[in-house]
Amino acid sequence: MTIRVVIVDDQALVRAGFKMVLGAQPDMEVVGEAIDGADALRVLARTEADVVVMDIQMPTMDGVEATRRLCQGVVDGKPRVLVLTTFDTESDAFAALQAGASGFLLKNVPPEELLAAIRVVASGDAVVAPGITRRLLDRVAGQLGAGPRTDPRLAQLTERERDVLLLVAQGLTNAEIGGRLHVAEATVKTHVGKILTKLDLRDRVQAVVFAYETGLVTPGA
Repeated sequence: MTIRVVIVDDQALVRAGFKMVLGAQPDMEVVGEAIDGADALRVLARTEADVVVMDIQMPTMDGVEATRRLCQGVVDGKPRVLVLTTFDTESDAFAALQAGASGFLLKNVPPEELLAAIRVVASGDAVVAPGITRRLLDRVAGQLGAGPRTDPRLAQLTERERDVLLLVAQGLTNAEIGGRLHVAEATVKTHVGKILTKLDLRDRVQAVVFAYETGLVTPGA
C-alpha cells in the first residue's frame, strides 16, 4: 500500500527536502504541499491523504489549530497528523497532541527516523514512545491547564482496564505492563485496544494525554 503524504511547512526549502526524501521511497507518495494550516485545509479538502507532516509554527494558521480542525473532521478521511517541533516549542507540541495529533518529532531528526515515523502513524499507531510523551507532559501540562476533571468515559472502563491505562500513561510498554500485572503481552494489547475504543482515542499518545487531563497522572508524579 502506498502512503499518501501531505507536507505542511511555510519554508519552501524544508518542503522540497521532505518531498525529495519521501519521493524516493517505494511505499510513499507526496500528494500535496501547503504553506500554512489554512492552506493545508484547502489542499486536504480536495486531496486524499493518509498522513499529514505538519510544522507547528506557521503564519495565518499554525499547526495546532490545523491539527484540531483536521481531527474534528472538517475534511473527509481524517488523515493522521505527525507534528514537527523544536525544543523551544514544547507547549505547542503538547497542544497539538491534545488537538489529536498522533505524535511528534523534532524537526532535525535524521531522514530515516522521519520515514519510520510516517510508516508507524500510517499503520494506526503512535509515533513516539509513551515515556517520551510523558516527559514532555511533565514539563508543560501544568501551564496548559491539564489536571483533575471528571470524564464520563472513565466509568466505561473495568478496574483492570483502568489499571492498564494508568500504566500506559506512566510510559510502560505492553510487555512491561504484562510483567507488572502478571498477564500475557497479548492480553495487555487486547486491554489497550478496548481502552482506546471505549474512550474514543486514536492511539497510545492520546491515552497518555487523556490520563493527564483526567488527573489519573499528574505532572511530576
